[in-house]
Amino acid sequence: MKEEVRKMSELKIRNASLADLDTVTAIEAECFPASEAASRESMEDRLSAYPMGFFIAEIEGKAVGFINGACSDSSVIEDKFFESMKWHDDNGKHLMVYGLDVLPGYRGRGYARKLMKHFIDFAREEGKAAVLLTCKSHLVSFYESFGYANEGISDSTHGGAQWYDMKLIL
Repeated sequence: MKEEVRKMSELKIRNASLADLDTVTAIEAECFPASEAASRESMEDRLSAYPMGFFIAEIEGKAVGFINGACSDSSVIEDKFFESMKWHDDNGKHLMVYGLDVLPGYRGRGYARKLMKHFIDFAREEGKAAVLLTCKSHLVSFYESFGYANEGISDSTHGGAQWYDMKLIL
């Protein structure tokens, strides 16, 4: 019986689709301040342009988080990338993380780590040279634990926050 219960609560990671738009928009709004959260229109753009780079984490069919991004040859994530998927290039050598979200009630269980590992594995399978992201100072060590290098303070002013450029060479 214990084995059966444990299997029911395992984390499942799957590709997102436009059917998930309201769910991912709500999760984003709960996880980020309004000045930083991607809008519904931006989420729709991401899901439409590059659904294979958008993954949802579920427990017993409930979405508890997600990770998404796009590809580019740029060596850093510029603010314009968050605004529109017109900068996405399927053949870009870098996979960029636009957001890693886990609902507050599900944090501390390793779900963000599993989503990031899944994203990195996906980047390798796609033959990307690196994974790029920006993060706030308190998350630098979390990303370094995956092998990301801190490349210093980013030029990004997204949401009025200070960000750090992080790069994982694959």
